[in-house]
Amino acid sequence: MGFFDKIFNSEKDTDKAERKSIPWIQIRMMETLDEVVETSKKQTVAILKHSTSCGISRMVLRQFEQSYDLKDEQIKLYFLDLLAYRSISNEIASRFNVPHQSPQLLIIKDGKVVFDASHSDIQAESLNEFIG
Repeated sequence: MGFFDKIFNSEKDTDKAERKSIPWIQIRMMETLDEVVETSKKQTVAILKHSTSCGISRMVLRQFEQSYDLKDEQIKLYFLDLLAYRSISNEIASRFNVPHQSPQLLIIKDGKVVFDASHSDIQAESLNEFIG
């Protein structure tokens, strides 16, 4: 790596090194919402609705992933690209009786939303009070 690579790529390299592997389960089919409800009867579930074209949503996602520190068995994390699957996002709003937001974090227990947050109110730490 050359001198200029070290200067200009250092932020990207640091960002890559700090990224954690998050066990996201992609929501790509409406049927997955049935799975969410059933899973939430045994274990806390969270859905993060993310707009891939929004800078704020991208920033929230990055901050969430950097501060996420739960074990896989503590919570199931679902991820929805709402631009690609807007109809599923609309169904989430209808089924769980929450207004659509972007980005948005929903925490679901026993088939019901027990917490929702949007924009800068989305914090990975919020999950801690709903697990267990």
